[in-house]
Amino acid sequence: MSTSENQLSRRAFGGAVGAGVAAAAVGLSASAAHAMSAASANSAEQPFRAAADQDSTRPNILFILSDDLGWADLSCYDSPHIRTPNLDRLAAQGVRFTHGYAGSATCSPTRISLYTGRYPGRVKAGLEEPIQGDGAGLEPTHPTLASLLGRAGYTTAMIGKWHCGSLPDHSPTKSGWDEFFGNFGGSLEYYSKIAEGGHYDLYEGETSYSDLRYYTQVITERATEFIGRDHRQPWLLNLNFTTPHWPWIAEGDTEEAARLEKLLREVPPERTTYVLAHTDGGSLDTYRQMVEGLDRSVGEALQALEDSGQADNTLIVFSSDNGGERFSYSWPLAGGKSTLQEGGIRVPTIVRWPARIDGAQVSEVPVFTPDWTATLLEVAGTRPDPALPLDGVSLAGYLVRGEGVPQRDLFWRQETERALRRGKWKYHRAADARIPAYDDQDVLFDLEQDPGECVNRATHEPELLAELKAAWEKVDAGLLPYPAA
Repeated sequence: MSTSENQLSRRAFGGAVGAGVAAAAVGLSASAAHAMSAASANSAEQPFRAAADQDSTRPNILFILSDDLGWADLSCYDSPHIRTPNLDRLAAQGVRFTHGYAGSATCSPTRISLYTGRYPGRVKAGLEEPIQGDGAGLEPTHPTLASLLGRAGYTTAMIGKWHCGSLPDHSPTKSGWDEFFGNFGGSLEYYSKIAEGGHYDLYEGETSYSDLRYYTQVITERATEFIGRDHRQPWLLNLNFTTPHWPWIAEGDTEEAARLEKLLREVPPERTTYVLAHTDGGSLDTYRQMVEGLDRSVGEALQALEDSGQADNTLIVFSSDNGGERFSYSWPLAGGKSTLQEGGIRVPTIVRWPARIDGAQVSEVPVFTPDWTATLLEVAGTRPDPALPLDGVSLAGYLVRGEGVPQRDLFWRQETERALRRGKWKYHRAADARIPAYDDQDVLFDLEQDPGECVNRATHEPELLAELKAAWEKVDAGLLPYPAA
């Protein structure tokens, strides 16, 4: 069942909470709070069915983040050759967003936008696109989703990829997570766990942990163990897969893994990234196996929830940190990872919460990573530091109370590229655009009619282009500048 912004009145959850109160509860930025107040004026927009169960218990939160997964790489997003029955089932039991976006086109900035609920450019580490090597990282003093939920009584864990800084200065356990099991860097060989720089990268907390089995399955086992515990309080689990990020190693392909491990041990540390990028390997079939392996792992986590009796009151969000790479499928979108074209930032996004949201729903509403931070804080009944307001808006009213959709701009910035989406319109400028005529030019696309960003509407809508450009520059003026070259 497809649900757009202006269709159908739905059953509301509990008593309606005014948008102003909701905004105050999650500490939104002034512009985001204004947007929610404007949205509340149109209370006839009630696009989601809230489930009949009105138990007031705060939900467990399972946020599953895939790595470099393209917008159409799941069968529920019409992949022509990849079958993902578990993620399809998750979508069928919840809400599938067709205009879900990552907070950035690269790994680290998106993760920072999720953990802080703010644009990556608000913090120094967010200027690294992505973080490479030692030094830069999310400062432990900055409030995070985990630290804020921890103060509200949640048990918090991260399993999988961190990529927001390295030891000894940065780690999940320094930034609010009670426990961590996973890798610190951006990529690793799936069996040997050798990462960029040539070092071993699997840790429990801040201590190296030895396990040479296939990484996706290793962290899946840890996740199901965490889910199955006898929890005495609600929990947050950030389950961060490296799948299907390169190198292109499917489970069982130990021969190719051994070849890469040998190369990683032979080359200088500064060359290991080139080995891991695996430009001499991979195939569509290997990529298919990796994504289908990810799907099986999600299925194991879902089964653990069922077995432990926690499925009904666990809010699950599934997404990706950015768009896909070489073997990914994103038709009809243009571009891929590292670009602010649609294929670089639009990602599969699925939400399920049986106790609050009915299934079989599809939303065309544009949402992006920082929105989920605001949403999760609200449903958990807590708020961010008022001195560090969020840039995302809470979707809790839209999802569970039948309120209108928060109307606001989605903003992205990279060192040589900029983008802003308002409704169906997208403003974009890139120093090296896919279409040479657009190089370093302000362009405007109607994504409703032109999702492939082929038709520049700038000359048709000059006033709108100027308005969106000014809106982008207003946000940019409040962010940290990039270091001088």
